[in-house]
Amino acid sequence: MISVIIPALNEEKTIESVVRFCFASEKVTEVIVIDDTSEDNTVNIARQSGARVHISKSRGKGISMKEGVQMATNEILVFLDADIDPYPEKTIENLTAALLSDEADFVKGSFARNAGRVTELVAKPLLNILFPGLASFSQPLSGMIAGKKKYFNKIEFFNDYGVDIGILIDMYLMKARVKEVNIGYIENKSKPWEALGKMSKEVSRAIINKAQGRQSGELTETDVKSLETINEEMNKVLKEELSTFHKMAIFDMDDTILKGRFINECAKKFKFLPQLEDLRAVEKDPIILTKRIGVLLKGRTMDDLLEVISSIKMVEDIKPVVKALKEKGYIIGIISSSYTLITNYVKQNIDADFSLAYQLEFLEGKATGEVNLPYYFFGSPQSICGHSFCKTNALQYACEKYNVKMKNCIVVGDSADDRCIVGHAGKGFAFVSNDEILKQVAYKSIKERKFEMLLELA
Repeated sequence: MISVIIPALNEEKTIESVVRFCFASEKVTEVIVIDDTSEDNTVNIARQSGARVHISKSRGKGISMKEGVQMATNEILVFLDADIDPYPEKTIENLTAALLSDEADFVKGSFARNAGRVTELVAKPLLNILFPGLASFSQPLSGMIAGKKKYFNKIEFFNDYGVDIGILIDMYLMKARVKEVNIGYIENKSKPWEALGKMSKEVSRAIINKAQGRQSGELTETDVKSLETINEEMNKVLKEELSTFHKMAIFDMDDTILKGRFINECAKKFKFLPQLEDLRAVEKDPIILTKRIGVLLKGRTMDDLLEVISSIKMVEDIKPVVKALKEKGYIIGIISSSYTLITNYVKQNIDADFSLAYQLEFLEGKATGEVNLPYYFFGSPQSICGHSFCKTNALQYACEKYNVKMKNCIVVGDSADDRCIVGHAGKGFAFVSNDEILKQVAYKSIKERKFEMLLELA
């Protein structure tokens, strides 16, 4: 005779159908529902349907399965999921036929549906390396299983997503006669994408843990090297392939998002406009110019500078355009020759994802006059533009960080400082610019202070 064990958590919609389905099989003499402290009416419905119900001591499928084994009075045990309705007509008969005829000790059910993402990307590659004898199983993570109680009593039940693969490996290591049987078509719910990372982690951990404890001893050097190689290559391929789906829109800040330039407004308010104009006329090296302009802000408080930026108006449609771009899947960034204190203020206001700018130093809330230039503005052997100091280097850094191809980037700028970054972007836009070279290298020129054109071409 057969005992069916059904771990359940908040399955009031399907539990009655599953229990009644089990009793419809003539060899089933008991149905045990192990409730994982459900918060709905699962327990009452299961009891009314004729099942023995046990409330698990703590949550987790592995604990529920172990408690079900301990409660079962028959030697042949079947485990079914509580959320499947309907099951194929002969599911229990198909799972138990080889057990009843003593042709197998453990049966794994497969069904007419493509194997899941974690099965194909995680479980099967690992099994191929560590347990090649199980590599032929089409659905090694299936939860529809059957076996002899004496074998279930000897195994370790993981209490997470690794439980089903762990049982299969334990049966294999005990040299139980293991068989996979197709039970028909099942409409099985796919895991939400948020759960895939957790599931992948727990399944891979279960397989590797079992490999560590297998009869042949620790993982061999060949095993470890193979796993490392697969991990490196998979990460490389995934990063490259996924980058084709990611998109980014980068905005300059001064005279682009803002209707004016932050440092110019500071110069007017704090009365150093003549010094600023002299510096611009004399100093042509952008790094030295940046450092010397920083000195003009020495002694100004954060509140002083935030008061200036809060007084500068932004282009009217920047917020709705950013919102619309994000709805289209774009990551939004600001790359500016201004200061992070200021770009972060603007970032927050327009709901951008990040900003890259220079770092004005503060001590006890006052600017020291020192400006630190982040490393990502400087060139490297991997730089695509050849400039030793450039916004394009920062764009390249952002593309690598967010896994976006340069050709999938929109960049909007207004001045000679933006020529390189606009020219290297997939689609670069000259924004109300007087710089003729910038307009020539740009994909399009925006002649009005509106960003709506971006939505037409994004």
